Amino acid sequence: MAKPNYAFAKRQRDIAKKQKAEEKRLRKTGAQQEPAPEEPPPQQQQAADEPTPAEPAA
Repeated sequence: MAKPNYAFAKRQRDIAKKQKAEEKRLRKTGAQQEPAPEEPPPQQQQAADEPTPAEPAA
């Protein structure tokens, strides 16, 4: 029977833990840096409400 390689298993756990921590850190910093893109600036809302010159006014 093969002997378990505990060092390899520990290394894999450590790598997974570091990767998870890095993803969490990126999510936190990304949420702080980027403003909420749900609402466009008022200038874009105004332009979306008005018909463009190419559209005939009905």
